[in-house]
Amino acid sequence: MVEIKTEDEVRSMREAGRVVAQALAAARATAAVGVSLRDLDAAAAAVIREAGATPAFLDYHPAWAPSPFPGVVCASVNDAIVHGIPTDHRLADGDLVSLDCGAYLDGWCGDSAISFVVGEADPEDLSLIADTEAALARGIEAARVGNRIGDIADAIGAFARSRGRGVLADHGGHGIGRAMHEDPDVPNEGRRGRGMKLRAGLVLALEPMLIGGGTDDYRHDPDGWTLRTLDGTRAAHSEHTIAITPDGPLILTAA
Repeated sequence: MVEIKTEDEVRSMREAGRVVAQALAAARATAAVGVSLRDLDAAAAAVIREAGATPAFLDYHPAWAPSPFPGVVCASVNDAIVHGIPTDHRLADGDLVSLDCGAYLDGWCGDSAISFVVGEADPEDLSLIADTEAALARGIEAARVGNRIGDIADAIGAFARSRGRGVLADHGGHGIGRAMHEDPDVPNEGRRGRGMKLRAGLVLALEPMLIGGGTDDYRHDPDGWTLRTLDGTRAAHSEHTIAITPDGPLILTAA
């Protein structure tokens, strides 16, 4: 069931989103050559704890996963697309890192993701990250009263394809509120004019996940969580929680 949020509820979600933004910023500031993914996780966890919030990912156990998720952030490196587990793996110069984080504050959830390069960056990695962020921006711009879910999906997917990027057809955004995953689903590729009509008070997490090599193919790691490109090319992930308002889309997970 799709839930429409009141203005007061959107304001509460903005506070949850702010915590997530701060947690991601702390994890990114911690990232450096030789630092472990577990160190990034600890940096995000400290921010969430100090804010009086609760991690949304830690011990999350959807039906398809073999075990509860063991981290506060998803930490995906290089050819890992999403859902990477924060392990003792230490970052190397030039690694492309995608961090996804969620948190509950006062019963409301925020969810966001960023991608960046540690150390000296390959220009192609920077281009992939920029394209992923631009795809998200186009999806956000389409999230307006009177448009439809398909308009968001098309805005994201058409831009990604125009840049020669692969798109995960079976992964995308979602409604969000009291729970991290609510209706409706928001694909990262679709057709304009299709799907549910957007209303003021609808809150969505939009999250393009783009593959640099142009293929859509991926595989699961033995951990049952990490999705990895099939051909070894790199991937990036960008996400914001947004509210649809009469004045246009409002980003709730900005710093």
